[in-house]
Amino acid sequence: MVKARALDKRRKSIKNIRKITRTMELVSTAQFRRSMERAVAADSYAKRIVRLVSDLANADLKVEHPLLVQRKSTKRAVLLILTANRGLCGGYNSGVLRAGTARLEDLSKSYDDVELFVSGKRGAAHLNFRGVAIARSFTQFDHKTSYEDVLALANECMSRYRTGEIDRFDVAYSRFASLSKQYPVSETLLPLSGMSCENAELGDGGKKGLEYEFLPSSESVLEELVPNAFRVKLFNCFLDAAVSEQIARMLAMKAATDNADSMISSLTSTYNRARQSQITNEIIEVISGASALQ
Repeated sequence: MVKARALDKRRKSIKNIRKITRTMELVSTAQFRRSMERAVAADSYAKRIVRLVSDLANADLKVEHPLLVQRKSTKRAVLLILTANRGLCGGYNSGVLRAGTARLEDLSKSYDDVELFVSGKRGAAHLNFRGVAIARSFTQFDHKTSYEDVLALANECMSRYRTGEIDRFDVAYSRFASLSKQYPVSETLLPLSGMSCENAELGDGGKKGLEYEFLPSSESVLEELVPNAFRVKLFNCFLDAAVSEQIARMLAMKAATDNADSMISSLTSTYNRARQSQITNEIIEVISGASALQ
């Protein structure tokens, strides 16, 4: 039987690990709540503006916006994959990377050149290990990412699309649907006519023949509305990714804490039996020694 001292040492080690996992679970829970509040607050606006742009793209308008035009050119596409800077979040990173690499393979078949942007140290490390060429990597985006942080990237992508430097912009991330449902997806954000309106309950569903009245003019309205829709949608992707990451880490740390509790309970029972056996042997040795002296 294993010595009681070794069992006690192992039990203390697991207790220390449990303190860490429990603390990380509480931290992730607090960060998840803050991230979810931000995501929910931005979600309604994002859905509404995306639905409106989708309706405009499918309506019979005489004026077109450059970001709504479907490109026939297949020279270059950009794919952005949103992963985490840290691990210990279950299968969050692996799920997003699978969706991202699948979209990368599809784009590589259709486009001459595909630029890969990766947000998060974990995703960049994984792709570098696999030998996948990364054009740019970002590590500044986390659960506190603000609209201003995403604005520079959004403006750069729009500018490159307007000038014809890129013909398509996709993003792979983990979409937040509810506390019990998050799933990796890949979406086309440029051109905006291909933007997903999933779960958007507002609007007319992109039916043709919709009539709109523009004031002061359709050009000025579209010039303000369409770029803003892209910025908001991209920001919403980052918010969804942040919430999904915190949920995944919270659940992973809770599972680790529960497993630690189970192991501590099992080791305690084994330790008690080993200690009892050790004490019994010591008592027998004392009695045997006393009998030998008589």
